[in-house]
Amino acid sequence: MDLLPLPAFDLTHTFLVTFLALAIERVVGYPKWLHQRLGHPVEWYGSLLNRFDLKFNTPDKSPGWNRLKGFFTMIALILLVLLITLPLTWVLQNFEYSAIIEALLAVPLLAQKELKRFVARVADALDVSIVEGRQAVSHIVGRNTSNLNVSDVSRAAIESLAENTSDGIIAPAFWLAIFGLPGIAVYKVINTADSMIGYKSDKHLTFGWAAARIDDLVNLVGSRLTGLLFAGAASLTNPPATARSLATIWHDAKKHTSPNAGWPEAAVAGVLDIRLGGPRSYAGNIVDLPWMGDGREELEADDIRRALKLYNQALILLMIILFFCWLFV
Repeated sequence: MDLLPLPAFDLTHTFLVTFLALAIERVVGYPKWLHQRLGHPVEWYGSLLNRFDLKFNTPDKSPGWNRLKGFFTMIALILLVLLITLPLTWVLQNFEYSAIIEALLAVPLLAQKELKRFVARVADALDVSIVEGRQAVSHIVGRNTSNLNVSDVSRAAIESLAENTSDGIIAPAFWLAIFGLPGIAVYKVINTADSMIGYKSDKHLTFGWAAARIDDLVNLVGSRLTGLLFAGAASLTNPPATARSLATIWHDAKKHTSPNAGWPEAAVAGVLDIRLGGPRSYAGNIVDLPWMGDGREELEADDIRRALKLYNQALILLMIILFFCWLFV
């Protein structure tokens, strides 16, 4: 009996898959009825990771041993995802319309439609009242929102939009374009682990160390692409903003405590000529983050809408690039 050939990660094919996945997810998203019946891949990842966390995370024991257990937990999760997605890719490559099938399977691992909806909801809530705005933004940020003013809420929403454009769209699309379904699936399990255990809390400081470091690594390219896409998208309607955005990235991105988050935040701050970052409260602790950009500090709901317009332009630019890559690579 002939064995199935190893999956061929043909860039022409994976560029097409990525283009189709982004186009489908942009219009349809992940259907609610399907979510209700099957759940979501991120929820599957989270449930599995929670089991590892409960069983192996022992912060009261040896920090070095706990860190090692966290590292092997990440290796186990990545291998499990590969054991599922690699055979699936081998099978699908023998179908005539495999690109469409792979794109549909990748749709739940992208988040452009949901991200836009949640951020737009903050702007609409601010039009009603500051209380509504605080409640809306609390769903997309981890900081304390109870004492935020209109400018703080607007800034938090724009920062979340900038960072999640990288983590939720550009970075997963990059790994899908390079390695197909296994690439995006592995990226998403790493990113989910970071969001669950990658914090510097007493419970996860050692066990979540590997998740945080690996997430930093796999987001290096995506975050920089996101910053450049924001800057490039500005040139479609406001060329001077592109130069300002690139200058802000050059001067301010490296100031961020994260090796990646500074790129998209600085890019958006530069395009919109506003200031992002600054001090904020997490779990009652004031964290004094550096400022990104040197524009207006006082923000409002319309600034969120300006950021969403830039977001749409950046994603359109990404799809144009993918289309031409598919044609000519």
